[in-house]
Amino acid sequence: MTYVKTFLFLILAPGMVAGFIPLAWLRSGPHIEMGVVSYLALAPWAAGGLTLLWCFWDFAQKGRGTPAPIDPPKELVVSGLYRYVRNPMYVGIFLIVIGHFLWFGYWNLLAYALFLLILFHLFVTLYEEPNLRNRFGPAYAEYLGAVPRWIPRIR
Repeated sequence: MTYVKTFLFLILAPGMVAGFIPLAWLRSGPHIEMGVVSYLALAPWAAGGLTLLWCFWDFAQKGRGTPAPIDPPKELVVSGLYRYVRNPMYVGIFLIVIGHFLWFGYWNLLAYALFLLILFHLFVTLYEEPNLRNRFGPAYAEYLGAVPRWIPRIR
């Protein structure tokens, strides 16, 4: 059942934020003709999509829960992509939206990607990190010191 709930949350949350909202509402207004440069979108789309799938799998498999705040993981997930960056799901969503900008060229999509960065940072610093610190205590505090928040550190 955890895998079903994880899949549903994948469709609802990242699906809305990285898919429906930018593709249905933000493909309008001023844009630049990307031409052959638009094919650069394939890399962030692939990286972002694979990142999300990997992280959602790790939450269900290793964390024994979902990324949804109403059914969070029971175990702290610090393996997989979480070894390199604390918030790979948000990075994945950002990459997908950047891919949309590169493909379609609408400035609204770039502004939305920057808005998401600010929103993600505020959510992580004001809600997620304090919540995880309370739930996982010293293990999470050690993780905070070892792994960067946004920019992966390759060891």
